[in-house]
Amino acid sequence: MRWICGYSIVVFCVSTSLFSQSQINSFLKPSDSLNRPRRNAVVITEASLGTLTLLALDQLWYADYPRSKFKTIDDSEEWLQMDKLGHVFSSYQLGRLGANTLNWAGVGRKDQLIYGSTLGLGFLTAVEVMDGFSEEWGFSWADMAANALGTGLYVGQELLWREQRVLLKYSFHRTRFAEQRPDKLGSGLAEEFLKDYNGQTYWLSANINAFLKTDDIPNWLNLAFGYGADGMLSGDPNDPLFPDQNRTRQFYLSLDIDLSRIKTKSHVLKTIFDVFNVIKIPFPTIELNSRGRAKLHYIYF
Repeated sequence: MRWICGYSIVVFCVSTSLFSQSQINSFLKPSDSLNRPRRNAVVITEASLGTLTLLALDQLWYADYPRSKFKTIDDSEEWLQMDKLGHVFSSYQLGRLGANTLNWAGVGRKDQLIYGSTLGLGFLTAVEVMDGFSEEWGFSWADMAANALGTGLYVGQELLWREQRVLLKYSFHRTRFAEQRPDKLGSGLAEEFLKDYNGQTYWLSANINAFLKTDDIPNWLNLAFGYGADGMLSGDPNDPLFPDQNRTRQFYLSLDIDLSRIKTKSHVLKTIFDVFNVIKIPFPTIELNSRGRAKLHYIYF
């Protein structure tokens, strides 16, 4: 009797688990036609999160600095343009998220591009305007150009190929520079991940088979071209407080994996792959820097 009861409990638990997974898989599956409840949920959620984020920035970030009349600045030469690549990356990924969520709701492709892929550009423009009214910063046309470039990278590929053959990805490793200036470059891994430009690398990850159309290469294998920088303690190359900065540009060549091209019928796995597809997969990497030096990294993060 105890065995029968135990067996029944196991069967019940397994059945419940499978049923839950089935429900989740069904929920994550993109709709074949317009699903108005999903679309409304996407619009309300994105509008609410965007508004709350801007309000939080205004109260928790900008409130610590004096306000000013609207002004513009030219910061195009700072941080060896690593901050600008951060804008390109953010705009691209937010636009990709916006288009994908509308696709999940069954919204037509045209509206996905108009209202979804411009999500990043709209949000980052609002942040840039807030910068313009802060004494500490200012409205940067270079930032706006980077935001537009990120959105254009997504939209352009959809119009040209109806797919993302070239992905924009990110990788990070800790450096010694954050310890020297934690107030600017971050204190601890979480802050350094966002603030230490010396440890950041931005990648254009191109799917090889999408261009060559061959069965000899795995469909998920990409060729990645990266850009990073090193030796920066300040954004200004002529900062009198840090006169001995050894600022160096770094260029990388590596392989990568496009997780979205791994075949699976599970929409749970597809969603997980989509989330982690923003990160460059570590591979052996060749580095060439602006000082003419080459280096092989057995595994590069």
